Amino acid sequence: MEKVIERQRILLQHLHPSSSSSNSISDLSASVCSAGDSAAYHRTASFGDDVVIVAAYRTPICKSKRGGFKDTHPDDLLAAVLKALLEKTNVNANEVGDIVVGTVLAPGSQRAMECRMAAFYAGFPETVSIRTVNRQCSSGLQAVADVAACIKAGFYDIGIGAGLESMTTDSVGRKGPVNPRVKNYPQAEDCLLPMGITSENVAHRFGVTRQEQDQAAIESHRKAAAATASGKFKDEIIPVATKIVNPKSGEEKSVIISVDDGIRPDTTLSALAKLKPAFKKDGTTTAGNASQVSDGAGAVLLMRRSLALQKGLPILGVFRSFTAVGVDPAVMGVGPAVAIPAAAKLAGLEVSDIDLFEINEAFASQYVFCCKKLDLDHEKVNVNGGAIALGHPLGATGARCVGTLLHEMKRRGRDCRFGVISMCIGSGMGAAAVFERGDCGDELSNARKM
Repeated sequence: MEKVIERQRILLQHLHPSSSSSNSISDLSASVCSAGDSAAYHRTASFGDDVVIVAAYRTPICKSKRGGFKDTHPDDLLAAVLKALLEKTNVNANEVGDIVVGTVLAPGSQRAMECRMAAFYAGFPETVSIRTVNRQCSSGLQAVADVAACIKAGFYDIGIGAGLESMTTDSVGRKGPVNPRVKNYPQAEDCLLPMGITSENVAHRFGVTRQEQDQAAIESHRKAAAATASGKFKDEIIPVATKIVNPKSGEEKSVIISVDDGIRPDTTLSALAKLKPAFKKDGTTTAGNASQVSDGAGAVLLMRRSLALQKGLPILGVFRSFTAVGVDPAVMGVGPAVAIPAAAKLAGLEVSDIDLFEINEAFASQYVFCCKKLDLDHEKVNVNGGAIALGHPLGATGARCVGTLLHEMKRRGRDCRFGVISMCIGSGMGAAAVFERGDCGDELSNARKM
């Protein structure tokens, strides 16, 4: 801040007229920006060059193999949200510079082709390119960050970051043999640990109790049920017309899926306490306090601020920073506790400056630990529930969180300026991104009367 004030003083010296008759300019002095000093967060001269989000939508999230999308092709899920972006914003599909889709489980080349097919279903011309990205559970957020970086670099002015996962179609599990060399590198071997075991490691190493985990699960379902009942998710969910096939008769039934189907509003502590540990005989991680295996897709439309203003599009949010960090693979769930402060710092903020958090509830153990480690106010975290209630379609979660966060920030208005999305990543990483509410603006008054 001192450097900024010194630059103002130099500028004011240049503005001072040689005559002593000046009344107005000579009464000016350098001062701190009226926007305040949120840990050195300042507007830059490239205000119109900001990367902004003008739309963010998702499908409902459904239980894999038995939920509403069990008979829906993955490309149809992606097509639904891509089409919604075009229809709801009236953006010309030809103007989109690239589409990046986060996706995890499907074979790379197959899913890449399915995503290209989905773009055609959605009405994109052959000239619009598309690619996939895989940073495991952060893939959807990574896709958004990749597009933001490309816009910032000047590669294109409009892009789409999306996420897709059908855990009905593609299951978790390693394919092929493991390199025996891994035995010589303990941390490399820990990359192969089942995610449930890493959850148990977090609970054991950092003293997260079974009751704390079960209570977090109850809160997730309670908040998600309340958000659904009050219609909060209607701003972000795109209903999907699809089919349900009766497994016994083979009869097909046309349906429209418009709500998340994994939320259990009647979940109780006593019911969760009856569940057996899922990964370790004396463990604390159960099917009730871990994220659900799910199907779903999400998509985010980003562009340069100047172009959004030119098109008259509402600005939902501003992309401020992103980071991915490495942590011990044996306790990969701690990733957000490291990534969130790093992302805030990149945005010129402190964690205490953040008004709202979306932290992926991969497991209650790691979610509870991260909130405690960062001393987060529970009234600011996952206010509409998280993955324990909604589900965690791996590649789609990051994109889903963008819509959930920004729509909630819009509802809260002036009391909610900055938001963070974060998640842990298998093999020992964490990712986080900082967003600013779209209608925020500082008065550009950096000089004041003496």
